[in-house]
Amino acid sequence: MRLPLPQFEKSDRHPNHIAEVIETATTEFLAQCLEPENLSFPIMPAFGTFVKAADEESGNQVYAVVYHATTSPIDSVHRARALGLSLEELREQQPQIFAMLKTEFRAAIVGFVPSVEPGNGKTRLPLPYQHLPPRPPQIHQAVYQCTPEEVIHFSEQLDFLRTLLQFPGAPVDALAASAIRDIYQLRQADRTWLVQAGRTLSVLLKDDYDRLRYILSQIHY
Repeated sequence: MRLPLPQFEKSDRHPNHIAEVIETATTEFLAQCLEPENLSFPIMPAFGTFVKAADEESGNQVYAVVYHATTSPIDSVHRARALGLSLEELREQQPQIFAMLKTEFRAAIVGFVPSVEPGNGKTRLPLPYQHLPPRPPQIHQAVYQCTPEEVIHFSEQLDFLRTLLQFPGAPVDALAASAIRDIYQLRQADRTWLVQAGRTLSVLLKDDYDRLRYILSQIHY
């Protein structure tokens, strides 16, 4: 029998706390989205979204990029079937449906931020490391959607693009384009940063012009 994830009162849950790690590996983790407070489907993070989860032993905040998401029945034996109802009609006529479905996503690990260190009486923002951490987040750890400030800070460096482009089992070209596009929007169309991202891609894909052109064609504001 499958037990539901522990849920918290709305006042107790951080607004960016969206999921919980249910499977973990060196290069990625699988997370299940937490159930919403009302009759609705869990919020599915967008393709290319930055999320983070903690390795509590080291204090590292592990950063990852969402590359695959699914919504499916909790019961793996029976598939969902078409009902021909709107969301509002589902809430009124079939409210049990929302408790019978789960939303999960996989995220590729692109780096980590070490625990915050005090300095000169102030808290310094740690420098992100854009390579695989010593350990991935542990199972059952909270997964948070990164704030715009965290994404902007992390993207001061662009080494994570190499990790994305080499990640196996994902549509890596579209993933890199989506991540760059989202960061560009968060940076309020910072063209200097975008040019630097384009130059980084051109170095990484110097022998594959078609891939480079495909990725750049998907980057827009």
